[in-house]
Amino acid sequence: MQGWLGFLVTGLALCASPGPAPLSLAALGAAFGIGPSRAYFVGVNVGMVIVIGLTASGIAGLLRALPGSEPVIAAAAGLYFLYLAWRIWTAPPGTDPAPASRPPCFLAGLGLSLVNPKAYAAMAALISGFELVAGSLGLDLAVKSGAAFAMVVAANTAWLLLGAGLTRLYRDATAARRLNRLFALLLMASVLFLVIR
Repeated sequence: MQGWLGFLVTGLALCASPGPAPLSLAALGAAFGIGPSRAYFVGVNVGMVIVIGLTASGIAGLLRALPGSEPVIAAAAGLYFLYLAWRIWTAPPGTDPAPASRPPCFLAGLGLSLVNPKAYAAMAALISGFELVAGSLGLDLAVKSGAAFAMVVAANTAWLLLGAGLTRLYRDATAARRLNRLFALLLMASVLFLVIR
C-alpha cells in the first residue's frame, strides 16, 4: 500500500505540474476552446503512450546514452517548443474570426510529447522508482504504465478545462493577447527550467 501511495502522490505531482504539455493545453483551451483543441489533446496523450512504452522498455535510456545524442535531442525539443510558443503567442483573440489561424493538430500534440524531456523524466521516475506488483516484472511494468497513463490523461484534461474556463476572457481582444503571451512565456520558462535544472 505504501508503494501505491508513494506512486500516486509522486505521479500526480509530476503529471499535473506545469510543463510544456499542460501549459500548451491550457493555452489552447483558452484560445480555441475544448472542441477545436481535441485533436491536439489526443495527440499529446497518444504521444505519452509512446513515451511510457519507450521508458518502460529502456529504449529511451539507451538513446540518451548514445554519445552526442543529448545536445541533438535538446536542440530538437527546444526548436519545437519555440515553434509551439510562437503559435500560442500569435493565436488570435476569441473575437478575431481569422480563418487562417487554427489550433495545432494531432501531430503537433504527438510531437510535443515525443520531444518533451519532462515527460521522459517523469515516466522514468515513476517506472523505475516504485514496485507495485512484487515477483512479476512484466505485470509490475504493465500496472505502473497503465496507472501513469491514467494520471497523465486526468492531468491533461484538467489543464485543458482550466484553459477553457478562461475563454470568456478571450472575448476582450486585449486580455486575449495578454493571456496568449503569458502562456507562451510560461511555456518557454518551463522549458528553460528543464534545461538548466
